[in-house]
Amino acid sequence: MFTAGTDTTYTALEWTMSELLRHPRVMKKLQNEVRGIVGNKTDIIEDDLVGMHYLKAVIKETLRLHPPLPLLLPRMSSQDVKISGYDIKANTQVIVNAWQIGRDPKSYNNPEEFEPERFLGNDIDYKGTYSELIPFGAGRRGCPGIQFAVAVKEIALANLVHKFEWALPGGARGEDLDMTESTGATVQRQYPLKAVAIPYSC
Repeated sequence: MFTAGTDTTYTALEWTMSELLRHPRVMKKLQNEVRGIVGNKTDIIEDDLVGMHYLKAVIKETLRLHPPLPLLLPRMSSQDVKISGYDIKANTQVIVNAWQIGRDPKSYNNPEEFEPERFLGNDIDYKGTYSELIPFGAGRRGCPGIQFAVAVKEIALANLVHKFEWALPGGARGEDLDMTESTGATVQRQYPLKAVAIPYSC
């Protein structure tokens, strides 16, 4: 439980910061939202997160492009069924590819682009209700730690962008950031993210 609750959470946070460093406009918009809500307070609490709609959109967009578990846990079909023209026999092991679902051009315009705005003004969430965004799985066997994971990601990200300005070391540009994915049970960055945190003073 501790491994599942930490490995996937920090992986998602690292991907989020990578995308923000590659997209300075998104970073600035997110910082403006968080700093506008939190103001001069030193601590961010859960009540502050309620109005952070752009922060939630940034996390959804990251989980769409970089689900920490690209292949959801295997399921076994309990009966013969036909889905989208495919016959699936009972007792067949089925593995859902959440990584590919998040990049499906039938569900998303410009699916390879990082555009958090696509999640503003709609009800799409990652709790398993919408099949086009299922990084935590869906149904009775969805991830039991979804509430924990989302709360940790939101609080951690809000604090990172509230308290610091961010840059890449050596004056590197965001567009040059290597976004190669590793292989394994979780999809992490091939090369760990190195970033420079500069304390922010309002």
